[in-house]
Amino acid sequence: MGFVDVNGVSFSLPDGRPLLSDLAFRVAEGRRTALIGQNGAGKTTLLRIIRGELRPDEGSVQVEGGLGVMDQFVGRGEVVDGVDRTVHGLLVSVAPARVRAAAIELEAAEQALIDADDTATQMRYASALAEYAEAGGYDQEVVWDRCTVAALGVPFERARWRELSTLSGGEQKRLALEALLRGPEQVLVLDEPDNSLDVPGKRWLEQQLKATPKTVLLVSHDRELLARAADRIVTLEVGAAGSTAWVHGGSFRGYHAARDARFARLDELRRRWDEQHAQLEQLVRTLKVKATYNDGMASRYQAALTRLRRFEEAGPPEERPPAQAVSMRLRGSRTGKRAVVCEGLELSGLMRPFDLEVWYGDRVAVLGSNGSGKSHFLRLLAAGGTDPDPAKGHRTDVGASLAVVPHEGRAVLGARVVPGWFAQGHELPGLRGRTLLDILHRGDANREGMAREAASSALDRYGLAGAAQQRVEALSGGQQARLQILLLELSGATLLLLDEPTDNLDLVSAEALEDALARFDGTVLAVTHDRWFTRAFDRYLVFRSDGEVVEADEAVFDEARVARAR
Repeated sequence: MGFVDVNGVSFSLPDGRPLLSDLAFRVAEGRRTALIGQNGAGKTTLLRIIRGELRPDEGSVQVEGGLGVMDQFVGRGEVVDGVDRTVHGLLVSVAPARVRAAAIELEAAEQALIDADDTATQMRYASALAEYAEAGGYDQEVVWDRCTVAALGVPFERARWRELSTLSGGEQKRLALEALLRGPEQVLVLDEPDNSLDVPGKRWLEQQLKATPKTVLLVSHDRELLARAADRIVTLEVGAAGSTAWVHGGSFRGYHAARDARFARLDELRRRWDEQHAQLEQLVRTLKVKATYNDGMASRYQAALTRLRRFEEAGPPEERPPAQAVSMRLRGSRTGKRAVVCEGLELSGLMRPFDLEVWYGDRVAVLGSNGSGKSHFLRLLAAGGTDPDPAKGHRTDVGASLAVVPHEGRAVLGARVVPGWFAQGHELPGLRGRTLLDILHRGDANREGMAREAASSALDRYGLAGAAQQRVEALSGGQQARLQILLLELSGATLLLLDEPTDNLDLVSAEALEDALARFDGTVLAVTHDRWFTRAFDRYLVFRSDGEVVEADEAVFDEARVARAR
């Protein structure tokens, strides 16, 4: 069995700013610990320290039992030229260290033998073969065969040279997870393992995490996964002196109550400290006055001074961590009773004709497997439907730049309906190369500018003030998501079309979005695989894999239940 022991780890950025401050926690044997925190809190840096890629300024990390690692974006590492672009390369990248090194050398030796078939290259190739066998490479290929059959449905020899570009992001994640879960390492560090997985894939991951005897440290923003699979939560809380760690010894289901109780306790301890501090200061002032006309009070005055000094040197108790400042104000306005009407709508090659009426105020979750046409449906509505009328405002600020969605039938937007589109891939036409402050201050052809002070205030509400002078393409995924929501707020949209809006949002931002949608005066259609997020919706439109589009009474994700939805 393995474990991870983080002991007093501190780390500063190259510019001297403290990022991590005296982190201390233990991932116990066989436990599943989730690492959470807002964007920029230092989660990725901490994982790099645990992996040995970075050295902390202070403290140490001990890993026992062998370490298996999966990056947030699998298949993008630089193993050797060409190797990581195939299924074989992906499996090599997550293999045990000795097998990985031997496989890389064997690949290089084979290439050298092709280029020059001489005695030296032959000897190198023979040595590489021997080391690969001794390292357990052929035994590992037996494991890889089980992995490719489970993840791709074909044996390793057939999948070995398949280009990663032919696999979906979910297939790549599933393949890497299969290899790590079946591998010999007793400690797994998983960075966003659920990203790109559909809901059946996430449920499979939950089951595997609960069943594995390995020790797991995972980073995730999926609240349902955290609630079902993690038995301990470590939160990185941002502070002026760097992020500190708070450990919640239970699952995510009790996390919010425990956090609120902790904050209340910290507030009470600080209140008592302030009261005692004020009492000591008052005592010193009183004794000082008395000591001026009574020599007998001088010793008591000096004792009180010493007591106050020691009290202040000990310092106040731990303060409540500052709240992440994310305040979303999606307003909307009243529209006609029918916001969207579809009659015989068919997206060519994706779905069969269907009828739909969405009423003002509805919250509709659009569910279904990848590739079923959900995003295309939202794009069609974002462009104004099948018969856009610019005079009525039936077009988003990016609607004119959207590719035409081939279709039959009609999709019409109601009176005073102004669609606002959140793109899953953070597609922001016309904004690349511009800073956030410039985008808000100067506006563009479809959006009026605003005063710099108002623009700065808006960015601050979304936790983007520190990135005001950064270009859009330099933002993290979570920052780009928050920028898109801010632009929706400023657009005056009355119909929100959200394509996987919570994918890159941290927990606080996702909860802020849910609160904003609850107050939004308008209609919402959202494509999502976020099971926690769907709890806020009252209608469920299901795109089935057979091309049928039906409504369900509850959120359904897996194919068996989707097939029964009518």
